[in-house]
Amino acid sequence: MQKTTLLFLYKPREKKILLAMKKRRFGTGKWNGVGGKLEPGESIIDGLVRETLEEIGVVVNESNLKQMATLDFSFDENPEWDQQTHVFFAEKWEGEPMETEEMNPKWHHIDELPFKNMWIDDPHWLPLVINGKKLKASFHFSKTGDKILDMKVEEI
Repeated sequence: MQKTTLLFLYKPREKKILLAMKKRRFGTGKWNGVGGKLEPGESIIDGLVRETLEEIGVVVNESNLKQMATLDFSFDENPEWDQQTHVFFAEKWEGEPMETEEMNPKWHHIDELPFKNMWIDDPHWLPLVINGKKLKASFHFSKTGDKILDMKVEEI
Protein backbone atom coordinates (compact mmCIF):
# COMPACT_ATOMS: atom_id res chain seq x y z
CA MET A 1 0.00 0.00 0.00
CA GLN A 2 1.35 3.41 -0.96
CA LYS A 3 2.44 5.59 1.98
CA THR A 4 1.41 9.25 2.10
CA THR A 5 1.74 12.11 4.58
CA LEU A 6 -0.65 14.65 6.03
CA LEU A 7 0.26 17.60 8.26
CA PHE A 8 -1.90 20.05 10.18
CA LEU A 9 -0.39 23.20 11.63
CA TYR A 10 -2.09 23.80 14.95
CA LYS A 11 -2.41 26.76 17.33
CA PRO A 12 -3.95 25.17 20.45
CA ARG A 13 -4.21 28.40 22.48
CA GLU A 14 -6.18 30.05 19.69
CA LYS A 15 -8.03 26.81 18.90
CA LYS A 16 -7.10 27.16 15.23
CA ILE A 17 -5.96 24.61 12.69
CA LEU A 18 -4.59 25.27 9.22
CA LEU A 19 -6.49 23.67 6.37
CA ALA A 20 -5.60 24.17 2.74
CA MET A 21 -7.94 24.14 -0.24
CA LYS A 22 -6.63 21.75 -2.87
CA LYS A 23 -6.50 23.53 -6.22
CA ARG A 24 -5.54 20.72 -8.63
CA ARG A 25 -5.41 16.94 -9.13
CA PHE A 26 -6.66 14.40 -6.58
CA GLY A 27 -8.84 16.16 -3.97
CA THR A 28 -9.46 19.39 -5.91
CA GLY A 29 -11.99 21.59 -4.11
CA LYS A 30 -11.51 19.97 -0.70
CA TRP A 31 -10.08 21.38 2.54
CA ASN A 32 -7.34 19.20 3.99
CA GLY A 33 -3.98 19.28 5.67
CA VAL A 34 -0.84 19.45 3.54
CA GLY A 35 1.23 16.51 2.39
CA GLY A 36 1.16 13.83 -0.21
CA LYS A 37 3.02 10.99 -1.87
CA LEU A 38 6.57 10.05 -1.07
CA GLU A 39 9.27 10.18 -3.71
CA PRO A 40 11.27 6.96 -4.32
CA GLY A 41 13.52 6.24 -1.33
CA GLU A 42 12.10 9.14 0.69
CA SER A 43 11.23 8.67 4.37
CA ILE A 44 7.84 9.68 5.75
CA ILE A 45 9.38 12.63 7.64
CA ASP A 46 11.45 13.82 4.67
CA GLY A 47 8.38 13.62 2.42
CA LEU A 48 6.28 15.54 4.91
CA VAL A 49 8.89 18.30 5.26
CA ARG A 50 9.26 18.57 1.46
CA GLU A 51 5.52 18.59 0.76
CA THR A 52 4.87 21.25 3.43
CA LEU A 53 7.45 23.57 1.91
CA GLU A 54 6.18 22.96 -1.64
CA GLU A 55 2.49 23.32 -0.82
CA ILE A 56 2.40 26.25 1.64
CA GLY A 57 5.97 27.61 1.85
CA VAL A 58 6.45 26.64 5.51
CA VAL A 59 9.46 24.87 7.02
CA VAL A 60 8.78 22.24 9.68
CA ASN A 61 11.49 20.51 11.68
CA GLU A 62 11.29 16.85 12.62
CA SER A 63 11.60 17.71 16.32
CA ASN A 64 8.34 19.70 16.11
CA LEU A 65 6.30 16.96 14.43
CA LYS A 66 3.94 14.83 16.47
CA GLN A 67 2.45 11.77 14.80
CA MET A 68 -1.23 11.55 15.68
CA ALA A 69 -2.73 8.92 13.40
CA THR A 70 -2.22 6.25 10.80
CA LEU A 71 -5.12 5.99 8.38
CA ASP A 72 -5.56 3.16 5.89
CA PHE A 73 -7.73 4.03 2.90
CA SER A 74 -9.00 1.49 0.37
CA PHE A 75 -11.39 1.83 -2.54
CA ASP A 76 -13.73 -0.68 -4.23
CA GLU A 77 -12.49 -1.52 -7.73
CA ASN A 78 -9.93 1.32 -7.53
CA PRO A 79 -6.82 -0.11 -5.81
CA GLU A 80 -4.51 2.52 -7.32
CA TRP A 81 -6.05 4.99 -4.84
CA ASP A 82 -5.33 2.77 -1.82
CA GLN A 83 -2.94 4.40 0.65
CA GLN A 84 -1.68 4.49 4.19
CA THR A 85 -1.61 8.08 5.43
CA HIS A 86 0.61 9.16 8.31
CA VAL A 87 -0.98 12.16 10.06
CA PHE A 88 1.11 14.68 11.98
CA PHE A 89 0.51 17.91 13.89
CA ALA A 90 3.02 20.73 14.33
CA GLU A 91 2.67 23.61 16.76
CA LYS A 92 5.96 25.26 15.70
CA TRP A 93 7.20 26.07 12.20
CA GLU A 94 9.13 28.68 10.26
CA GLY A 95 7.43 31.09 7.85
CA GLU A 96 3.87 32.10 7.17
CA PRO A 97 1.60 29.78 5.20
CA MET A 98 1.13 31.11 1.67
CA GLU A 99 -0.92 30.19 -1.36
CA THR A 100 0.80 28.16 -4.07
CA GLU A 101 -0.29 26.67 -7.39
CA GLU A 102 -1.52 23.61 -5.52
CA MET A 103 -2.94 24.82 -2.19
CA ASN A 104 -4.66 27.84 -0.64
CA PRO A 105 -4.18 27.74 3.16
CA LYS A 106 -6.58 29.25 5.69
CA TRP A 107 -6.85 29.11 9.48
CA HIS A 108 -10.06 27.57 10.85
CA HIS A 109 -11.43 27.54 14.39
CA ILE A 110 -11.58 23.93 15.58
CA ASP A 111 -15.28 24.30 16.42
CA GLU A 112 -16.12 25.52 12.91
CA LEU A 113 -14.40 23.09 10.55
CA PRO A 114 -15.80 23.02 6.99
CA PHE A 115 -16.63 19.31 6.99
CA LYS A 116 -19.06 19.66 4.08
CA ASN A 117 -16.05 20.61 1.89
CA MET A 118 -13.67 18.01 3.31
CA TRP A 119 -13.19 14.28 2.76
CA ILE A 120 -16.15 12.26 4.07
CA ASP A 121 -13.98 10.37 6.56
CA ASP A 122 -12.63 13.52 8.27
CA PRO A 123 -15.50 14.00 10.78
CA HIS A 124 -14.85 10.46 12.06
CA TRP A 125 -11.22 11.01 13.09
CA LEU A 126 -10.04 14.65 12.87
CA PRO A 127 -11.97 15.94 15.94
CA LEU A 128 -10.50 13.08 18.00
CA VAL A 129 -6.96 13.94 16.88
CA ILE A 130 -7.52 17.65 17.59
CA ASN A 131 -8.51 16.59 21.12
CA GLY A 132 -5.15 14.85 21.54
CA LYS A 133 -6.16 11.26 20.78
CA LYS A 134 -3.70 9.10 18.84
CA LEU A 135 -5.49 6.85 16.37
CA LYS A 136 -5.25 3.98 14.01
CA ALA A 137 -8.12 3.87 11.54
CA SER A 138 -9.20 2.22 8.33
CA PHE A 139 -11.77 3.38 5.82
CA HIS A 140 -13.08 1.42 2.86
CA PHE A 141 -14.79 3.59 0.26
CA SER A 142 -16.93 3.11 -2.81
CA LYS A 143 -15.08 3.16 -6.14
CA THR A 144 -15.36 6.95 -6.42
CA GLY A 145 -14.71 7.65 -2.73
CA ASP A 146 -18.06 9.34 -2.14
CA LYS A 147 -19.38 6.69 0.31
CA ILE A 148 -17.81 4.96 3.30
CA LEU A 149 -18.60 1.26 3.03
CA ASP A 150 -16.73 0.19 6.18
CA MET A 151 -14.63 1.91 8.85
CA LYS A 152 -12.79 1.23 12.05
CA VAL A 153 -11.36 3.95 14.31
CA GLU A 154 -9.43 2.98 17.41
CA GLU A 155 -7.40 4.91 19.94
CA ILE A 156 -3.81 3.71 20.42
